[in-house]
Amino acid sequence: MGRMGSFQARDLERLRDELEKLDKNADAFLQSCAKELAARLLRLAVKRTPVGDYSGKPYACATGKQHKGHKVPGKVGGTLRRGWTGGSRLSVKGFADTLAVHHFGDSYVIEIVNQVEYATYVEYGHRTANHKGWVGGHFMMTISERELERIAPGVLEKKIEKHLRGCLK
Repeated sequence: MGRMGSFQARDLERLRDELEKLDKNADAFLQSCAKELAARLLRLAVKRTPVGDYSGKPYACATGKQHKGHKVPGKVGGTLRRGWTGGSRLSVKGFADTLAVHHFGDSYVIEIVNQVEYATYVEYGHRTANHKGWVGGHFMMTISERELERIAPGVLEKKIEKHLRGCLK
């Protein structure tokens, strides 16, 4: 027959206290998990967003003369990429700290949006101007969501393990 190890009641009381602390900090921990996942999704979407290249395109200057191989004046790429935000007015820079988390029942919701007017056309594709062709979409958010779904369990597992180590010492 196996022997039971010895323990002290004080150890069980300490464990109980640590578990109570875990329960009190649960909402803050879940919000930090949601923020980390949203920040990763935002980072993935920004990385996949195409940037317009206006160099080398011919353009007509004020005199009407056609120029080739020069940068188109006033045109700068990256507007769509800079358009990604977490929520209605939060910018990509420092996104993990500024993301607004909304709690609805058992769900934590963070809104990731791109307010640039042509973002949906780049995401899903669109008809050409003459309505005779189709420009394929880049699916930057769709692909990023799939990748996040794939890596999320590992990210959350590490975060939970770290949190439990800190709480249960």
